[in-house]
Amino acid sequence: MRSIWNGAISFGLVSIPIKLVNATESHSISFRQIHTEDGGRIRYRKVCELEDREVSQAEIGKGYEDADGTIVPITDDDLAHLPIPTARTIEIVAFVPGDRIDPLQMDAAYYLQAGGAPAAKPYTLLREALKRSRKVAIAKYALRGRERLGMLRVVGDAIAMHGLLWPDEVRDPQGVAPDTDVTVRDQELDLADALMDTLGEVDLEDLHDEYREALEEVIAAKAAGETPPEAPEPAAGGKVLDLMAALENSVRAAKESRGEDAEVARLPARATPKQTGGKKSTSTAKKTPARKTAASGSTTKSTAKTAKSTKSAQAAKKTAATKSTAKKSTSTAKKAPAKKTASRKRTA
Repeated sequence: MRSIWNGAISFGLVSIPIKLVNATESHSISFRQIHTEDGGRIRYRKVCELEDREVSQAEIGKGYEDADGTIVPITDDDLAHLPIPTARTIEIVAFVPGDRIDPLQMDAAYYLQAGGAPAAKPYTLLREALKRSRKVAIAKYALRGRERLGMLRVVGDAIAMHGLLWPDEVRDPQGVAPDTDVTVRDQELDLADALMDTLGEVDLEDLHDEYREALEEVIAAKAAGETPPEAPEPAAGGKVLDLMAALENSVRAAKESRGEDAEVARLPARATPKQTGGKKSTSTAKKTPARKTAASGSTTKSTAKTAKSTKSAQAAKKTAATKSTAKKSTSTAKKAPAKKTASRKRTA
C-alpha cells in the first residue's frame, strides 16, 4: 500500500516513525462526461487566465484568495514548516473509552504502518497498551493543509486511525425529530422487538453492493449490443394505516424468508420479566390470553345458542308430525264403524 503521509506518533517522550496509508478503497463505478450527439469525451483544460494558455500539472501550485481578490501563493515548503507540533507528528493528547466517541464524528480511516525496524518495539508497545487498557487514543495531526483530530485503535495486529470531525463541525439534530407528541403502545414495542429478533444478526461479510452489480450488468449488455435487463416491479408500498398490521406482516415475512413457522400472535408475550427488563410487558402478556379467552367464550356461547335453536326446531317439527298422524288416525277410526253398519243392513 502506498503511503500518503510520513511522520511519527508522539507518545509522551516516545516517538514512533510511521507511514499513513488509506485503510479503505472505493469500488464505485465512475462515469465520463460525453457529448450526447457523437459520444465524444468532454475534457477540462486548465488555463491561466492571465496568459490565456493551457498549463501543465507541474506548473500548478496553491494560493489563498484574500477578501479583496488578491492571491497569496502558498508552497509545499510553507506547509511543511508550519509553526505547530503536529505538522509531521501525530500527537497523542489523551486516552479515553471507545464509547466516548460519537460515530457522527468519524471520518476517513487510515492504517499506521511502522516505519522500519527501529519502530517495531515502540509500535508494539503502544498497540499492546491500547489492547490492555481497552481504550482509544485521541490525537492531533496535520494533513492536507489543516490540523485534524484523530482516534487511534487496534485492528488485528495493526494500529488504525480514524479522522474525527471537530466537535463544532457536527450539527445539532434540532428540528429533525417529529415535532408532535406520539405515544407508542407496549403492544407495538413488543411486535417491533419480535421483528428485530426474527431478523436477527448478519455477517457483514455477506453484504455486497447490489447496485454496482446491476450497473455492471447494464454496462456489459450495452457493450454487447444487447437490451439491458429490466428493473423488477417495485414492492407495493404506500401509507401505513395500521401500524400493528404492518408490524405483524413484517414479522410474518421475515419468518417465512428464514423458513420458520410464519404464525404471528396478535400481541406477542415475552418469556420472562428478566428478558424485558420491566413489568409492563408482563402485564401485556397477561392481557393476551384474556382476549383469547373472551373470544373463545363468545364462540362457545354462540355455538350453544345455535345448538339450542336447532333442537327446538327439531322438537317443534316432531310435535307437528305427531299431531298430524293422530288427527288422521282419529278421522279413520270414526269412518270405520259407519261402513260396518251399512254392511249389516244390507245383509238383513
